[in-house]
Amino acid sequence: MAVIVFRNAAVLDAQAPHRREGCDVVVENGTIREVSERPVSLANATVIDVAGRTVMPGLIDCHVHTIATMLNLGANAALPNAIVTLKSVHILRGMLERGFTTVRDAGGADYALALAIESGIVAGPRLFVAGRALSQSGGHGDFRGRWDEREPCQCCRRAGALARVVDGVDEVRRAVREEIKAGAHQIKVMASGGVASPTDPIAFFGYSEDELRAIVAEAAAAQTYVMAHAYTPAAIGRAVRCGVRTIEHGNLIDDETARLMASREAYAVPTLVTYEALANEGAKLGLPPDSVEKIESVRKAGLESLAIFKRAGVKVAFGTDLLGESHVHQSGEFSIRARVLSPHEVICSATSVAAEVIRMEGKLGIVAPGAIADLLVVDGDPLRDLSVLEGQGKHLAAIMQAGRFVKNRLA
Repeated sequence: MAVIVFRNAAVLDAQAPHRREGCDVVVENGTIREVSERPVSLANATVIDVAGRTVMPGLIDCHVHTIATMLNLGANAALPNAIVTLKSVHILRGMLERGFTTVRDAGGADYALALAIESGIVAGPRLFVAGRALSQSGGHGDFRGRWDEREPCQCCRRAGALARVVDGVDEVRRAVREEIKAGAHQIKVMASGGVASPTDPIAFFGYSEDELRAIVAEAAAAQTYVMAHAYTPAAIGRAVRCGVRTIEHGNLIDDETARLMASREAYAVPTLVTYEALANEGAKLGLPPDSVEKIESVRKAGLESLAIFKRAGVKVAFGTDLLGESHVHQSGEFSIRARVLSPHEVICSATSVAAEVIRMEGKLGIVAPGAIADLLVVDGDPLRDLSVLEGQGKHLAAIMQAGRFVKNRLA
């Protein structure tokens, strides 16, 4: 692979709340070889003068559903596998074009999809998949109607199913082992009620503590961790005490529970933009009426949760949780968070902190020697104006993933 030098770059990453101007960034064999404040002279290198533009790490979204092609997730699970897969290719490409070079799928995508991207069959962000999320009967991953008593079928894998229904300590152990065997990078569990499912109020718990501990133990035995969907302080607290590493959403968190998270070094992954999208577009795009009614109970608390996490010292990663046609709003999470957090804090949530969540710190989310060359060349300074990270990638002059351009209008 050729050596590429980004010349006259204003480097932005988590190391400082300001850009380092006038730098050369050297990329070789898919990694960053050098970041120099002096011009670098290398034989046979391709030099690209970025003319003072911002060079920053590729963005990381820690909560996506790449196979959620519809807002009605029950209907999504019933779609033919080919339809789901082909529509997911479009969703993945959109994420990459918005500058997200890595995403963590929070339920639905499998290892085959991650492998298809890794091997170049389709274009998309590097995928860290959870396989199918685990839900108790009647929990957030159970999309049977209230009067539907059919047993959930686990005899085949539906490409559009985000979750599987499983109950009891022995069965959740088996389910974790099966998802790990199928290639899951981490395990997702539904630890409270949710918006998109039909029969579980937000305040419901998901799973007994014995079941949660069994899930965490099996994940740990496979050298990985558990991410948990949870909204209320009670649900979040019991999940963290049972060993869950990342709390997804967490809108209704209180100060005491946030301090517990900080003491256990648990991460928060808020997903505020999805509630804006669901409130504004959900009904007309097919979100069931029961789900529409649940949105307001968690939407208004979202911004306050950011302030609570910050006060307690909880590390906060970037997430979106968008579904169907709403995926186009992915970058809108930046401006929502900027109402509470500084631009640097918001950027860190989508770079260095997100890299910690996926256990790729020092390799992703940073512009430094030895890191994977996932890089964005941005027209403008995100520290002054986060909107340059929005607009469906129109402000991104170049997108590089593992040393290869997926977009380049600099040449």
